[in-house]
Amino acid sequence: MKRPKVLTAAAAGAVVLSLGLSACGGGGDDKQGGGTSVSNAAIGKVHNPSDKKGGTLKMATSSDIDSTDPGNMYYAWANNFTRLYSRMLLTYPAKPGPDGFKPVPDIAEGLGTSNADKTEWTYKLKRGLKYEDGSEIRAEDIKYAVARTFDRGVLRNGPSYFSNLLDAKGYKGPFKDKNLDNFKGVTTPDDHTVVFHLNAPFAEFNELVTFSGQTTPVPQDKDKGERYGLHPFSSGPYKWEADYQPNKGGALVRNANWDQATDPNRKQLPDRIELLAGMNADELDNQLLSGQIHVALEGTGVQDNGRKTLLSSADHRKNADNPPGGFHWYMPINTKVIDNVECRKAIVYATNRDSLWRAYGGDVGGELATSIMPPNIEGREKGTDYYTKAEKGYTGDTAKAKESLTACGKPNGFETKMTYRSDRPKEKAVAEAMQAALQRVGIKLTLQGYPANTYTNDQFGSPSFIKKEGIGLGTYGWHADWPTGYGYLQALTDKDAIVPSGNAAVSELDDPAINKMWDDVVKIEDPAQRNKIYNQIDDSIRKQAAFIPNVYAKSLLYRPANLTNVFFHDGYGMYNYSTLGLSG
Repeated sequence: MKRPKVLTAAAAGAVVLSLGLSACGGGGDDKQGGGTSVSNAAIGKVHNPSDKKGGTLKMATSSDIDSTDPGNMYYAWANNFTRLYSRMLLTYPAKPGPDGFKPVPDIAEGLGTSNADKTEWTYKLKRGLKYEDGSEIRAEDIKYAVARTFDRGVLRNGPSYFSNLLDAKGYKGPFKDKNLDNFKGVTTPDDHTVVFHLNAPFAEFNELVTFSGQTTPVPQDKDKGERYGLHPFSSGPYKWEADYQPNKGGALVRNANWDQATDPNRKQLPDRIELLAGMNADELDNQLLSGQIHVALEGTGVQDNGRKTLLSSADHRKNADNPPGGFHWYMPINTKVIDNVECRKAIVYATNRDSLWRAYGGDVGGELATSIMPPNIEGREKGTDYYTKAEKGYTGDTAKAKESLTACGKPNGFETKMTYRSDRPKEKAVAEAMQAALQRVGIKLTLQGYPANTYTNDQFGSPSFIKKEGIGLGTYGWHADWPTGYGYLQALTDKDAIVPSGNAAVSELDDPAINKMWDDVVKIEDPAQRNKIYNQIDDSIRKQAAFIPNVYAKSLLYRPANLTNVFFHDGYGMYNYSTLGLSG
């Protein structure tokens, strides 16, 4: 999912943090309470290495996982978590630092090899890999796993790259057509060979295959459609003890048919791993800091109250890390609901950047953003501030906002709705800050909060829901699917990426020039030339006020002292989950 470089500043040593940041709404000295530092001991190296087995590892989330089905998830933390019970063709290595962001073989023997024009990619499978019942993983199971992602009515949440890129000639998925021979986008010449057939050249296909769980093998006779996510069939070190209980959780136990000798990127240390869902965010932080919970699964750091508690304790600070997380917390403006660019510009002009930065924790929470692509994307340029300024203390330009309102025929303002994830206090603070800022120029925001596990699928990620409710903007965040402009921006800005559910292209931008750039860029061999186009797209979407830049995230992460093999993983933007253990 993202980057090579930006981590080094945090990895160099302890960073200065502040105790007195205002939660939202401007004012306040960033140095109130005096400077303190966290250890950053799990950045750039493995902290507390151990091969000790045993114990129950407790993980928790304030909402719920978008799905436990590896083919039906998109949150970065879900893709990180699924490696505990799933293997893929390729994966990210369990290594700290930039090496963790490079594709390596998992089920495959090596990286995919392409034909001359990069329209055909072939993967050879390792032999003898087994599922939880002892049966062998076959190439046809991977073909079936990819085929099922074509049905957005059943698998609504995951990425749509395969359905866009594979030469599948109108294929609708195996739930509508059970004859897998009719799916021509993937062929399997034998039980250990998988060949992907693309409709156009695509040089970054190994990166695409690596980032998600959509090549996790699924035997066709085990698939139960939407219900498959309640009990996925394991190919990894753990298996589900019983059906997953939505909004409650579930437990993983050891898979006796997983072989450590074939898998350098996972360990099988705890006897049991419990996922607790739906916990109040502040209570989760309390239990994390007291050691009752070992991992906060979202991986985005403690909330405001937890931050204050953590930074005020020397014992807590030595078990904490504050890395750049690779996420950009930005705000899409829906171009269908607010179709006049001057009205959108008015929103951007009026935005109080300082209050939004403080809502995410100030210096501890991140850096004010300029471009939509964060600094860790290859070839990314800083970009030009349009209609806003990425400066601490900048509260917006109400005079310019009023000029744009007049230009869009709404001199007295207008009304729209803004959504946020209700179980994320930082996003609620952002929404309230936007409401206060826009009210100054007559733009009335009605705020609507929804749970994180449905937010990106059924509400803000559903174009029909946005249209029905008249939602103009909302809180959002993105971590690169892989660390190039394509891996960051295509899913957000290409018309072809707009899908009925699980839609990441929330602005619903349909710009002919941008669409053409996406069609053309895949044919370009030179990465430097591709990077120029990615930066042009980034510039254009900001100029059209389809996105409000906000904060390049830093995460204030906490690891209880008895958690072993802990390190920040560049590919997921949080701690790596596939190797964790307990010292006692």
